[in-house]
Amino acid sequence: MQSARALPMTIPLPLAAGSLETYIQSVNRVPLLSAKQEQEYARRFRQDGDVEAARQLVLSHLRLVVAVARGYLGYGLPHADLIQEGNIGLMKAVKRFDPTRGVRLVSFAIHWVKAEIHEYILRNWRLMKVATTKAQRKLFFNLRSMRNGLAPLGAAEIAHVAAALKVKPEEVVEMETRLAGRDVAFEAQDTDEEAFAPVHYLAADPEAEPSRVLQAQEDEQLGAAALRRALESLDARSRRIVEARWLKEKDRATLHELAAEFKVSAERIRQIESKAMQKMKQVMQAQDAPRALPAPAAA
Repeated sequence: MQSARALPMTIPLPLAAGSLETYIQSVNRVPLLSAKQEQEYARRFRQDGDVEAARQLVLSHLRLVVAVARGYLGYGLPHADLIQEGNIGLMKAVKRFDPTRGVRLVSFAIHWVKAEIHEYILRNWRLMKVATTKAQRKLFFNLRSMRNGLAPLGAAEIAHVAAALKVKPEEVVEMETRLAGRDVAFEAQDTDEEAFAPVHYLAADPEAEPSRVLQAQEDEQLGAAALRRALESLDARSRRIVEARWLKEKDRATLHELAAEFKVSAERIRQIESKAMQKMKQVMQAQDAPRALPAPAAA
């Protein structure tokens, strides 16, 4: 069986051409697999070494990696790099996924994706923004030689270095802090429950939990389709009233405004609206995609 890094991916990767947005759009268009399809592909890959089956599993979960990576943008690393590292974790997950365990790949893969992104962040967090400008690079290479001994710089020394290298005093302090830093283990190495370790704080935004994001996207798509079909079931006047009253972002029409438009009473508009909402609710329930509709408001 091939290594995780060697799993082939024949999907065009716009990311390589520098278009992250195009890449994200392309992976979001890859259809999700049903539980039955996922089980079949996983079985074929695990038992028969079917690389095409593994490719399908990877492709259908690339959007998961994008969602996970988005939660780590606050660390200052490029989104494209986070996605690339997460894809490696996804391929490792596909290689190790056991379909007989009775869990979906998304639940299994998320841990591998996060672990790979965590490793990438820890490899880079001390070096990020250390020397991003010409002045900072000069500071980076000269600070150690300008120090007197190993003691931290005092206020006078900081001012002297800043003046000599033409940088701000706070940049000298920041660079000294970064250069004085040391590597730490991802997890605490002792039994002290209060021990400091990156594992205690390195976490994605809870709101960007991939399983929730994917479920929300799927629910939104189903709900939008059901709402569209429900609107299509209405006559033109009823549809116009519902859209004007509930589906506009702002400046929604009042009963009296619509009454003037259709030359009927406001009470008649309310009756039409109520009947239309009830019909839409029945249509959406019949499609087994219920969606809460707001109760008609008073004039």
